Order: sequence, then structure tokens, then C-alpha cells
Amino acid sequence: MLEIHRRTGYLLLATLVAQVILISAQVKTTSGTRVLQAVTFGVFSQVQLGTAWVFGGVRSVWDGYFALRGAHEENQRLRGALAASQVALLEQQALAQRAVRLEEVLALRERTPLQTIAASVIAGDATGIFRTLTIDKGSSSGLRKDMAVIAPQGVVGRIVEPPPLYAAKVQLIIDQKAAAGAIIERSGVGGVVVGNDRQGEPQLMLDFVSNLSDAKVGDRVVTSGLDGIFPRGVTIGWLARVDKGSGLYRRIWVSPAVDFAAVSSVLVVLEPPQKIGPSPADTSAAAVAAGAARRLAAERAAAAAAARAAATPEASPPPASGRPSTAGPPGSGVPGTPSSAAPPPPVRRPASGVPARPAPGQESPAPPSPPPTEEPATPPRADRNRR
Repeated sequence: MLEIHRRTGYLLLATLVAQVILISAQVKTTSGTRVLQAVTFGVFSQVQLGTAWVFGGVRSVWDGYFALRGAHEENQRLRGALAASQVALLEQQALAQRAVRLEEVLALRERTPLQTIAASVIAGDATGIFRTLTIDKGSSSGLRKDMAVIAPQGVVGRIVEPPPLYAAKVQLIIDQKAAAGAIIERSGVGGVVVGNDRQGEPQLMLDFVSNLSDAKVGDRVVTSGLDGIFPRGVTIGWLARVDKGSGLYRRIWVSPAVDFAAVSSVLVVLEPPQKIGPSPADTSAAAVAAGAARRLAAERAAAAAAARAAATPEASPPPASGRPSTAGPPGSGVPGTPSSAAPPPPVRRPASGVPARPAPGQESPAPPSPPPTEEPATPPRADRNRR
């Protein structure tokens, strides 16, 4: 019975809905649109709006979380590639700077008229108490204690302690226990450059310069060569501050020419310094030409003197009397001293002078003319009488 009532109710409801739909399909709104169409569009539009909102939220969540995982990984990969490129660029820049420094060292070696050897800096002072460097050349390369170490910019220091086979320790010129003979290039005033360890001041000082001496800020200070370690004329630095001292000497601060924190290649001077003569650091064309002319003139003068000495024969010593001896052989009855009948045959003596070996690039001198041949002496009178 209940099922019949339910079926009747469902049938009635379906009939009413169908009636409403049919009526809506026939009735039009004031705008001319059918009511069924308007209602259907409104309902479906709301459904579409809700569906679009749901899908938009899901898409936002996907783009903001799940897709960001790939973006994060890609970002990390790109950052790694960028870091690798920066490292490669720094390596190339370091190689380029090293090549430039090596070219400067090679140029210094070519223009320095001293026997030198190139070395690379492999370590610095770890304590900070002593300012030293370690280079990769030692006693196997001919290095010894107290040899000078220079760079293209100027003086670096000297080798301290007998070096081992393949390394050497270099005391920097700015060390408080280091010193070097120096002169002010402009005025020729001499002094001693020592290290200065006071904070906030230049790293070098020039001592023993009289208050009456000519010294100005900006003057170049070079080595004098009188200390027996550093060659003459190598740049030490420039005067940074000049004050009048309370005693006999000025207080002069010197800014070093070398940036010791950036030194990577150096030259070790294998020869003792020259204390007189032209400065080895004077590499101007005029100085080089003048030195070459002086050497050529000296070599020519020596060759000419040797040639003159070779062309002059030695004179044989004259006999004791002004004429040859007339004594005959024993038993000939000729008065005279008991000497030989004839003087000994003349002896041709070689020239004592030997021409000097010509210098490279110089014409050899003309060979000396042979000495004149001595004529044999006249036979003694006793021999003529015998015949």
C-alpha cells in the first residue's frame, strides 16, 4: 500500500516538473528569452563558476608548490653553473696576471747586466713576527746566504740562512731587522734604509741623513751598493714624509716601491754588487750606448797597445868592445885574447809582445811585420891572413 502511495507521489512530482518545464519553455520573459532557457543558463553558469573557482585554486596550489620544486632544482643548477663560470673566470684572470708578472720579470732579467735567476714565491711568513718569503730555488741553483732578491718594481730583500737544496728564505726589506745602503737619486744624499714596524706609518725609514741635506717628498730612493748585498741603482721607494730631527739627522719615512702582499715572482742576483761605475738599473738608451762605447774604446786601445808591442823586436845586447874580436885560434900567432875565431851566429829572437785576442764584433789588428834579418859579421882578420 505504501509503495503504491510512493509511486503515486513520484509520478505526481514528475508530472508537475514536466508541466513546469513545458510552461517555462512556452513562456517568455520581458527581454524575449524563454524562461526555461534563462533558468537553465543561470543554473549552469553558477555551476561553471564554482567549477572554475575550484580548478583555479587547484592550479594555484600546483603552480605555487608542486611546480616550484622543479623551479628550485633548476635554480640550484643555474647557480652551480654560474659559480663554476665565475671560478673559471677567476682562474683565467689569475693566469693572465701571472703571465704579466712573468713578462715583467723576464724584461727585468734581460735589461739587468747581472747574472740572475728567476724564482717563484711559494709561501709567506705565518707568524707575522718576521717578514719573510719562501722561494722555490735553493743551493742546487747556486743560491747562497745574503744574495739580493729583486722584483720588477724594486728591492724585495735578501736571502737569510744557508738555503737548502730546493728552497730559500727571503727577509723582506720592510722587516724591522733589515737594512740596506741607499741614496736619494735627485740629490745624491746617502743613508741607510731600515724597516719600520709602527702601525699607521710607511714601512721604511731612511736614517743618517743630515738636517742640512736636500731631501723632498716624492724623491726616489735607490740602493747605493755599499752594503755588499744589493746592486747599485735598484729602486727602494719614494720619500713619503720628511721632518727635521731634534739631533743631527732628519726623520724620513719611505714608501716601498714593491707591494709585498702581491709578490709572486722574483729575481735572485748571483753576482756581488758593483760599488763603482754606472748604475745597473740605468736602462735608458743613452746610458746603454755610452757604456757600449766605453767598452769598445777600451778594447780598441788594448788591441792597439798589443799590436805596437808585437811590432817592436827586442834588441840584441851589443858586444863588450866596439868592434869584433880579432883573436885567432890557439897557435896562429895572432895577438889577442884567447877567444873564438868568429862570433856566434846571429840568433833571431821572436817578438815578446803577443797581440790580444780581438773583442767580439771588432776587427782584428794587422799582423806585426817580421823583424829585420841580421847580416853575418865580417870574418876576423886572422882568418884572411891564414888564407
